[in-house]
Amino acid sequence: MKILFIYPEFPDTFWSFTHALSFIGKKAAFPPLGLITVAALVPENWEKRLKDTNVERLKDKDIAWADLVFIGGMAVQRTSTRQIIDRCKTLNVTVVAGGPLFTCEPEAFMDVDHLVLDEAELTLPEFLSDLGNGRVKKIYRADGFCDPDDTPVPLWGLLNMKRYASMSLQFSRGCPFNCDFCNVTALFGHIPRLKKADRIILELDHIYAAGWRGSIFFVDDNFIGNKGYLKKHLLPALIDWRKDKKGCVFFTESSINLADDPELLDMMVKAGFDSVFIGIESPDEVSLAECHKIQNKNRNLLESVGIIHRSGMQVMGGFIVGFDSDGPSIFQRQIDFIQKSGIVTAMVGMLQAIPGTRLFDRLQQESRVAQSFSGDNVNGTTNIIPKMGMDNLLNGYQAIMKQIYQPKNYYRRIRTLLLELKAPEIVAPIDFQRFLSFFRAGLRLGVFGKERFHYWNLIAWTLVRKPKLVPTAITLSIYGYHYRKICERYIFEKKRV
Repeated sequence: MKILFIYPEFPDTFWSFTHALSFIGKKAAFPPLGLITVAALVPENWEKRLKDTNVERLKDKDIAWADLVFIGGMAVQRTSTRQIIDRCKTLNVTVVAGGPLFTCEPEAFMDVDHLVLDEAELTLPEFLSDLGNGRVKKIYRADGFCDPDDTPVPLWGLLNMKRYASMSLQFSRGCPFNCDFCNVTALFGHIPRLKKADRIILELDHIYAAGWRGSIFFVDDNFIGNKGYLKKHLLPALIDWRKDKKGCVFFTESSINLADDPELLDMMVKAGFDSVFIGIESPDEVSLAECHKIQNKNRNLLESVGIIHRSGMQVMGGFIVGFDSDGPSIFQRQIDFIQKSGIVTAMVGMLQAIPGTRLFDRLQQESRVAQSFSGDNVNGTTNIIPKMGMDNLLNGYQAIMKQIYQPKNYYRRIRTLLLELKAPEIVAPIDFQRFLSFFRAGLRLGVFGKERFHYWNLIAWTLVRKPKLVPTAITLSIYGYHYRKICERYIFEKKRV
């Protein structure tokens, strides 16, 4: 059979990095790891093509070529997903859909021919078997979870790697914590399930053999969910792997208790990790208790962030406002914390209730879920009715974003980070496009940008104080340009309710 894998388009969001990608000549931040993994589950002798609409146009002739279209994505890709499904139906091509969006909201896509939900390692083989026997069902669901070690190596050959800023791979699924606004445990469970170290090395070998030398995102929702295995097996294997390699810097997501383990921090840096996203959520202990963010309680969060920075890893932080216990002071407290912490990439969102979470169930019982979940928690919207009132929440949220992303405060935060951040031992090689990005930044930020004074001041300061971190300073300056564009387009002009 002929199978077309289609990845829907991401809207312009904080994490799309749309306005930053143009500096380095890339089309998308990350590849569709889920789809190229699913492609490896499909019979080897079937013809397979991939169309990532984030990097190339999808044409009707592409769809008409296929016997089956496989589509997968997340909630934030809902609009593009709907458009693609409608095009396939118009062209009378059978659609098979799966992934987080469809698993969480199957009732919204009952016009899709076949919904292969939950983890594809469990449900796709049954679908393929039924397809061969001519008795295919509408919906396929799984009982329990798969062993990630049984997942096939993704088909990297379906990608044009040059169009992406980073590659991705997955080591584990699941998280030992149970934050009530997060749907990770609903999708993947509480017990982290791991791929063995030699399997991760095999996947890295495939990526490296394809010529990739840039950054690689370990997409785990909590990379340190099983610290014992990390320290005993995976990290030693990664440290050994890179002895004869160039480039390939890693970044991932983790819980804040990473700061409590100096040995783990040291090993991650030696393995090549230079940044980590951490859900800080709130500096308020009552709000942390409300959302069951127990790992963040009873600690000095500023000091924990500082420990990670001083180890050599930059912290990217997630923050939330709109908890029931949040009072009027929370907005200034968030601003103060973000500025003092040196967290340059601060993803601040209004609380949202994701279907399948304990928060959603509670607020639905209280008749406080107002609309569908957008999938973008940094676009100035929420699907809940907040206790503080929507007008107060939106005003306070906009105040945070205006403060932390105005050039003066943003560039001050970069300096705070660079003062603490240990210079990386492992860096990605600078290719031609990234070399050009230095000149593009100098022109667009340093000449035409309203931040030009702050930009050149930062570069001069970094050359004197932290010369090894000049590339980091330029990169973060480019990120700031993107973040401000998003704020100006989607947040600052948001109407009060």
